[in-house]
Amino acid sequence: MKIDIRNGFIRNAVLLLVIGIGLLACGKKEVKQVSPESKTTTEAFALSETLRISFIKNDRAALQKNSTEDGLRNLSANKKPFDAVELSFTPRWVELEGNQILVNITWKSVWTAAGKNFSDRGMAVFVMEGRPLKLSKILRSNPFIFPEQ
Repeated sequence: MKIDIRNGFIRNAVLLLVIGIGLLACGKKEVKQVSPESKTTTEAFALSETLRISFIKNDRAALQKNSTEDGLRNLSANKKPFDAVELSFTPRWVELEGNQILVNITWKSVWTAAGKNFSDRGMAVFVMEGRPLKLSKILRSNPFIFPEQ
């Protein structure tokens, strides 16, 4: 029996078989190293989440541990008493500028005081620096301040 390889179906099948064997032969999985920028970004996102949870729990020791003096002032800038707070953060963008990391975060909050709820939302920029990272200041709208009515 004579096979005519000019036939389109057979030619394509042979070509796919050759390509498949070539891919399997060269199929070593290469493990890519995580870049330092990616590690820093992951650390910055984790720090912002730690700050959020620590603020909700009113864990002053954790807030001090994870922020500089100026950063702690920004975290404790709220002067109005409240019973509870719900905060949600969505990291949007990270910029690495020299020794500072700027994390752009959209946030929403619901504060409870005297049996009433007060909602707010905004965009904050958390400036972080050091090793390990610490919050050094908050730019734009501060999610840790009771909303104005």
